[in-house]
Amino acid sequence: MVCSSTFPIPSPPLPHPFFPPKPKAKALFRAPRASLSDPLVLQIAETLEDSTSHLPTSPALQRLRDSSSQSLLSSSSWPSRKDEAFRFTDTSFIKNSLIQPIPLDPPQFPLPIHAQFPNCLALVNGRIAGSASPTSGLPQGVYVGSVLGIPSEGIAKRVSEFLGEFRGGDLFWSLNGIGAPDVAVVYVPEGCRVETPLHLSFLCGVSGGFGEGVMPVANPRVVVVVERGGEVGIVEEHGGGGDDECYWANSAVEILVSEGAKVTHCYVQQESANAAHIKWTVVRQESSSVYNLVEIGTGGKLSRHNLHVQQVGPDTATELSTFHLCLRDQTQDLHSRLVLDHPRGYSKQLHKCIVAHEAGQAVFDGNVRVNRFAQETDAGQLTRTLLLEPKASVNVKPNLQIVADNVKCTHGAAISNLEKDLLFYFQARGLDLETARSALVFSFGAEVIEKLPYASLRKNVETRIKNLIRSFDSQRKKVTPVLE
Repeated sequence: MVCSSTFPIPSPPLPHPFFPPKPKAKALFRAPRASLSDPLVLQIAETLEDSTSHLPTSPALQRLRDSSSQSLLSSSSWPSRKDEAFRFTDTSFIKNSLIQPIPLDPPQFPLPIHAQFPNCLALVNGRIAGSASPTSGLPQGVYVGSVLGIPSEGIAKRVSEFLGEFRGGDLFWSLNGIGAPDVAVVYVPEGCRVETPLHLSFLCGVSGGFGEGVMPVANPRVVVVVERGGEVGIVEEHGGGGDDECYWANSAVEILVSEGAKVTHCYVQQESANAAHIKWTVVRQESSSVYNLVEIGTGGKLSRHNLHVQQVGPDTATELSTFHLCLRDQTQDLHSRLVLDHPRGYSKQLHKCIVAHEAGQAVFDGNVRVNRFAQETDAGQLTRTLLLEPKASVNVKPNLQIVADNVKCTHGAAISNLEKDLLFYFQARGLDLETARSALVFSFGAEVIEKLPYASLRKNVETRIKNLIRSFDSQRKKVTPVLE
């Protein structure tokens, strides 16, 4: 069975660290202007480059910036609705603003303190905030910190081999590589099991100085390397300094799961109501490795997650679970790509979304490719969406491309409103209509929320989503009856 789809074939890795470095980014951008057709992209790249030119660097970080500059020069223009990958995602919200890097001065808003996660790394506007990053309780050999402070030459070389290796990124991936002021590194040595999850707190915020029409941008970047037989839990939370702040968080996370290793990844996105959130997550899994992702997205005016997972060894397991909630004029977009290259691979993907606003939109573009040698693969994909308003919209594109002939692959998609029979069932047992509706809406996403492996995080997410639904229902009741 072969379904129509296209998948980028990964390019060879970056040159060896000891090879001569590529030309500096300034020479790349300011000399061959004709090679880049979009002056807006060139202007943004130059601005980001200038914002990091005075910062300390390392061979790995400089190579990332140079390779990102090279990739950007091959990009034609800012993506539009005419591009297949952005057919349902309108990025003009960002394009029509004056994009400026957020100053790297200390922020004026309070940093979060998560007592339930003693091992914490805070990235504020793309830079590591040392005072808010206690990581002293980690096992011996584990390193969590800046790429500039890696204590071992062996770790530095290993990180350099993986950082920026992925070649299937888009314009935003390249802009992150150019504008990242630092790279946060999580390194777990061979055979090491980190019992306590590591909390990565991504914060964006401005303390003034930006006028109307300006889009401040931050480019945080993280690389996670888990060596053979290692195990770690990552809790990744994204938020802003204010509920209504306008900013653009353009982040990227790269994860290497070596042979026999396991990574449990929780990703919670709760940006401010006027923010743009564009994120790349790139995962490379070696043989007999396990990668589990649970994603909860509720914030941002525009949120897009580009997720690329590649299994490069046999007996590899991947589980992806996502819940998105649109209660305002916002877009929640998941573009996922899973590539299986070896025998006995396993993957399971569940995507659930609720769109409860007439101007809200959900997007799911899920691609699974089973290549010729990935025999005995078991791959499943399911997307389900609740549309609670007549004008709410969802664009769903599940996609399987199967070249192997001995596989078990399934996919499905369902879109609906709340069933009146279910509401009647609750009312018949004494619940009012508003309570019944709220309970059904929450329970729709509870299947994903329950997959969060940490009780404190799960409770925080449940409380936030219940409060959002309660507030939305309260506003909705003022405007229109609960059920027409």
